[in-house]
Amino acid sequence: MRKNFGAKPWTYPQPVFIIATYGEDGTPDAMNAAWGGISDDTQISMCLSAEHKTVANILARGAFTVSMADAAHVAECDYVGIESANKVPNKLAKAGFHTEKAEHVDAPIIVELPMSVECRLISYDEETCRLVGEIVNVSADEKILDENGKIDPVPPGGCHRDFQYFKRGEKI
Repeated sequence: MRKNFGAKPWTYPQPVFIIATYGEDGTPDAMNAAWGGISDDTQISMCLSAEHKTVANILARGAFTVSMADAAHVAECDYVGIESANKVPNKLAKAGFHTEKAEHVDAPIIVELPMSVECRLISYDEETCRLVGEIVNVSADEKILDENGKIDPVPPGGCHRDFQYFKRGEKI
């Protein structure tokens, strides 16, 4: 038996995106966002309201990175989502994260998060809050690569679609 919930913005599993940018003075910044996903072969889209410092940074620099929060860093990822860089300019450092410059865009990579999507701004609609970025590179820490050198598509818990269906530990 199924239960109907009506029209909801739900897809599962939905990763928590950590969007990282540089401020006008070069200070790394990040926020988390739950509403986003791949919108074309080389595009990512998110719903981000204009009052976020991270959005202002993206608009000013035209670049950002997106990492996926993981269980090992849930407190840090939660902190960058709760605290505003408009009030705490060094919130990324206060969260305990470290950064390095992305190779392909003018944005930071968060060292502790094992996967990063480097993006250039394509568009931002202030009315709908829809931000679209061009994916120019994906980098991953070797610890999340499988025996063939590819990113392991199986997230902890749930199932995931990566042109095939998986549940933890097995292809379905």
